[in-house]
Amino acid sequence: MARIDVQHATIEYPIFNGASMQLRNRIVEVSTGGIISRGTKDVLTIRALDDISFTIEDGEYVGLVGHNGAGKSTLLRTLAGVYTPAKGNVDVSGSISTIFQLGAGMNRDLSGYENIVRMGMFMGASAAQARAFIPDVESFSELGNFLSMPVHTYSDGMLTRLSFAVATAVRPDILLIDEALSAGDAEFQKKAQARIANIISSAKILVLASHSQSLIELYCNRVLHFEHGKLIKDEKI
Repeated sequence: MARIDVQHATIEYPIFNGASMQLRNRIVEVSTGGIISRGTKDVLTIRALDDISFTIEDGEYVGLVGHNGAGKSTLLRTLAGVYTPAKGNVDVSGSISTIFQLGAGMNRDLSGYENIVRMGMFMGASAAQARAFIPDVESFSELGNFLSMPVHTYSDGMLTRLSFAVATAVRPDILLIDEALSAGDAEFQKKAQARIANIISSAKILVLASHSQSLIELYCNRVLHFEHGKLIKDEKI
């Protein structure tokens, strides 16, 4: 059974040498929307998530909405285990796959095939599991013989195809997505959206951060609204 339970979670980032950077501090404040506090003389702290609590159960497809810097991406990375709360608890039950950092673990000196295994293992798969992704990635990416070549020879579009194919090769209990549906050109977006729709249909829980109201309405049955690091509204749709 998949489940996400977040209780009074607070995420804070330290920024060093902040005392002499008043203009930069103001820019950070405006762009992140987080709460800035001063610790020691040369350290500022941004509170990206502030005392957040919610539970997500099997069958819930949850959209995260809010302005840039509201805390959506930070929350996804916290659920994925990238960030640890300074306060509170985050408990996640079930296998997780993330689509928000395409190409994580890629080495451009290695071939496409080698990177399939490398990126798969970076996502948490064993070497054997990552090698099992190869036929699916071959089919979806349509890179053919280029998969035998170093990826530094790839165009940006080819890199996107490879990275996206690997990122979506897993069929998890919990799927975390951060605006990845807009990756690639128009033709690739259609193919990518069809692939993600297939993954979503098999996932027990979806958490999708997006500025697109149409995508939220298409994929989600619940929405969490964030503002300046706080959860301000939780609604069924």
